[in-house]
Amino acid sequence: MHIGHKVNTQYEMDDAGKSVQLVTIKEEKDLGVYIVDNLKPSLQCTKSSNKAMSVMRLIKRNFRSIDIEEFNLLYKAYIRPHLEYCIQVWSPYLKKDIESLERVQRRATKLVGSLKNKPYEERLKALQLTTLEKRRLRGDLIETYKIVTNKENIDSSQFFHIADTGHDLRGHSLKLSQSRNTSRVRRMFFSQRVVADWNRLPQYVVDAPSTNAFKNRLDKFWKEDMGI
Repeated sequence: MHIGHKVNTQYEMDDAGKSVQLVTIKEEKDLGVYIVDNLKPSLQCTKSSNKAMSVMRLIKRNFRSIDIEEFNLLYKAYIRPHLEYCIQVWSPYLKKDIESLERVQRRATKLVGSLKNKPYEERLKALQLTTLEKRRLRGDLIETYKIVTNKENIDSSQFFHIADTGHDLRGHSLKLSQSRNTSRVRRMFFSQRVVADWNRLPQYVVDAPSTNAFKNRLDKFWKEDMGI
């Protein structure tokens, strides 16, 4: 697979003294995630949406009626995981890909008969859900918190660098430096796309002593200070 600038180089390997030309491919599935040569997540979004829709149709065929409690159990256990598996790796940024995932949740919420004719926003509120786009941002921030505070068993410098704020008192003490990227694909990598949203958080949120505390403080900040 050739990633980046288009090249026509052909590669060969030695197999028991015989030269064998390697086949060039455009996509590869690794640990359940589809990687393509342009690094865009569109194929993964399509595959994930199709899997989730298949499960949703199966549930619809086997349940005559579903109430809110049953929906939350079925949706969170069998449908949504397909839309969020390893999402930090392939989080969509193209409008068509974002919509392809959101469309699944939009249709799934109509499985609850009493909510079927209500607007999507009202269905989400009744089911105590958020849009998948907001969940992805929340997940990015939670993962960033765990990496920056060394709660993940990885070297945080592989992803982030703490910014040298000098005498700048704005923001918090764990602000991250933003790399300069000319490629849109690169700007949408996890370690790049999350920086601006992380740097906007207040000190009391990033100072959370545990991951659960961070989640609670983040949700409180969004609700009370940001109104979202």
